[in-house]
Amino acid sequence: MNKFKFTKTSIEGVFIIEPTVFIDDRGYFMESYHKKEFEENGLNIDFVQDNQSKSTKGVLRGLHFQYNQPQGKLVRVIKGEVFDVAVDLRKDSPTYSKYESVILSEDNKKQFYIPPGFAHGFLVLSDEAEFTYKCTDFYNESDEGGIAWNDPDINIEWPLNEDELILSEKDQKWKSLKNTSTNF
Repeated sequence: MNKFKFTKTSIEGVFIIEPTVFIDDRGYFMESYHKKEFEENGLNIDFVQDNQSKSTKGVLRGLHFQYNQPQGKLVRVIKGEVFDVAVDLRKDSPTYSKYESVILSEDNKKQFYIPPGFAHGFLVLSDEAEFTYKCTDFYNESDEGGIAWNDPDINIEWPLNEDELILSEKDQKWKSLKNTSTNF
């Protein structure tokens, strides 16, 4: 029995992954990752770091990437709901500068796999959200880059109004993709 449903998106390498959830009167059980089944679906991934964040409604984190140590990420929400985005930064890709998005929530239990070579960000839609992600490379602060969340060429359709957004000082300073050098 397959433990996951893997759905390819319009961007090569990006997947929406739905685990099988077993529910009874005690609650639920699910596997959030199974190396063999991921490999059988073309995702030969070695994760080296797990991260978790908690944010309140309107917090927009992103769009982040690493220049020399790009990270693949398997992301999911364990509490609340977020709008999650991956932007293709691979210059030779037919979907360069295009984005894929998905709603991740504690209810739908969907996961989003974003391969190396992408910028990633998310917007919290619920009162608060706890977000977890597995990474294929270690975080390196000196290697971090970003793209403006409101880049008009990418034109992400964020589901909240700009006046509802909460951004870090760092995330307010990123430039557009055409004004950002990437190595992918």
